[in-house]
Amino acid sequence: MVSNQVSGLSNGQLSHEVSHEVSDQFGGLRALFADGFFPRDCPTRTVLDHVTSRWGILVLLTLSGRTLRWGELRRAIEGVSEKMLAQTLRTLEQDGLVHREALLVIPPHVEYSLTGLGDDLVTHLAPLVAWIARHADEIVTRATPSTP
Repeated sequence: MVSNQVSGLSNGQLSHEVSHEVSDQFGGLRALFADGFFPRDCPTRTVLDHVTSRWGILVLLTLSGRTLRWGELRRAIEGVSEKMLAQTLRTLEQDGLVHREALLVIPPHVEYSLTGLGDDLVTHLAPLVAWIARHADEIVTRATPSTP
């Protein structure tokens, strides 16, 4: 966050500037979805489902900046079953976010990496995940009922 001294804005002005920026972002989104924020038949909902699925976002972030083989990817994402990893990779590949390369070597193996579109998406997901990491303990603690 920019300090008030560096930006030359008072707290009220800074708050107004941030509020205006957020308002502009949502105004831009609303302009894209004139029939409603996310209409039922909007392809955006399909992509959101794929990207923000339980494993989708983890696969995308894990592949950021690197190429991994199946086993490496599975070990990096603890708890994902073979079935769910395969399904998630297939979906993200069909969406054009993940590249799958089957190498003709002995023994044969497959490598996964992000496409240019996937790289672009991860640059937008990273701030969200950073925010979640900063606030996860507070949110989980608040959501867990305390026992007397």
